[in-house]
Amino acid sequence: MRKIKEVLRLRFETALGFHKIAKSCSVSSSTVAEIIKRANDSGLSWAMLEKLDDNDLEIKLYPERFKGKANNLEPDWSKIHKELKKKSVTLQLLWREYKQENPEGYQYSFFCELYKRWKQGIDVTMRQNHKAGEKIFVDYAGQTFPIFDPETGKATEAHIFIAVLGASNYTYAEATWDETLPNWIGSHCRAFEYFEGLPEIIVPDNTKTGVKKVCRYEPDLNPTYQDMAEYHGIAIIPARSNKPRDKAKVESGVLLVERWILAALRNCIFFSIEELNNAIQVELEKLNQKPFQKLAGSRRSLFETLDKPLLKPLPEKPYEFAYWKKVRVNMDYHVEIEKNYYSVPYQLAKKQIEVRITRSVVEIIFNGKRVASHPRIYGKGKTNTVHEHRPASHQKHLEWTPSRILQWAETTGPNTKQVVLKIIEDKPHPEQGYRSCLGIIRLSSSYSRERLEASAKRALEIGSPSYHSIKSILKNGLDENSLIQNFEPAPIQHQNIRGSEYYGQKVPPC
Repeated sequence: MRKIKEVLRLRFETALGFHKIAKSCSVSSSTVAEIIKRANDSGLSWAMLEKLDDNDLEIKLYPERFKGKANNLEPDWSKIHKELKKKSVTLQLLWREYKQENPEGYQYSFFCELYKRWKQGIDVTMRQNHKAGEKIFVDYAGQTFPIFDPETGKATEAHIFIAVLGASNYTYAEATWDETLPNWIGSHCRAFEYFEGLPEIIVPDNTKTGVKKVCRYEPDLNPTYQDMAEYHGIAIIPARSNKPRDKAKVESGVLLVERWILAALRNCIFFSIEELNNAIQVELEKLNQKPFQKLAGSRRSLFETLDKPLLKPLPEKPYEFAYWKKVRVNMDYHVEIEKNYYSVPYQLAKKQIEVRITRSVVEIIFNGKRVASHPRIYGKGKTNTVHEHRPASHQKHLEWTPSRILQWAETTGPNTKQVVLKIIEDKPHPEQGYRSCLGIIRLSSSYSRERLEASAKRALEIGSPSYHSIKSILKNGLDENSLIQNFEPAPIQHQNIRGSEYYGQKVPPC
């Protein structure tokens, strides 16, 4: 229609000839002649034609296109609007179906134009074309609600979480004590239960609870939020910063909840979060059942026909809240979590890892792969060590228990057993003597059992029952001679020795 108006302008305002007009507008001369003839036949002056919009001008110049059209050929635009929300449904498909029922109906271009006009007259919250079952928009209301302590009368402000389905505007709301991560995740899970299914996409605001780092192109999500989404098979696409149209659905939902629920409860006094949520649920049902002003049905009816059939089923087990931490593995291949210690494969010593913590499990993640899992320990100073996480040398070391060490010493000989017992007994803690005992056991691989027993005997004789003494005795061959001989010592003869008789004599008085 823009070229038609230009043809008429050049003819009636500038009085150009047909050929010049055709050349200027890149159309044929015959087309110019037809347009000018139709304008003359309409009986309207250029001043009147200039004021018409494209659709009215088309009706005046090409009345045969609209001849015979009656009101009964007018499509049900609310039905068209509703059908467009279904997956893979296009306006062209709906126009084809319309033409099959009404062969004399509107042509496609005018059909689209009429729908566009009708759409502009409905509520702004309904103008966005969101596919059924595709998106849930979530946010917190700007308004809080007081909950009073029955003993002190002090009020604590509860925060209101809101979730809205994109296609039907079906709304969920609940009160929580704050906007911390556990409540943020819990509210999402309860919203899924209320909707009885899962969407494909969650559209949150750029709240710090859900989005760690705001970025127009690659926002950095909170690991727990991402973990929850992966568990449910949902994508999270945060709204762009300072772009309220990205989340217009939930913005409108916030206004509705504040006006139709919180305002309705403004004169009520609540003493617990449970009381407030029960009252919110009653008012929420009224809101979802409330008929639309310019569309047929209600949020509830649209939900039942549009969103609900296309929502994905809920998982068999509800999501268990988990928070994540980045920690560095200690040299002893353990990580500290809440004053307790959990082992990881020894190869990860000194490396940074991620830890996923739930009520019952602690999972160790390295390079996106789970490398260890432990039952969660409660308390302080406790340790959970998996035997396979130790190096081979440590594993072999720990195979020698105190009872096994004593059993080995007894089979070697009584002196060896006595040395081992003295080593263990002389230490403040028996575990401190295990390493010395293991050293003696290792000597048995280089020396015979008889020599080891003899060296233990000599070590006891010199009062030095230790690993280093036994090793030195064996190395220097001192185990072959004992210090204690079975013979009577010879009396010592010396001129200065008086003998026993001297002490038996009486000393004369002076």
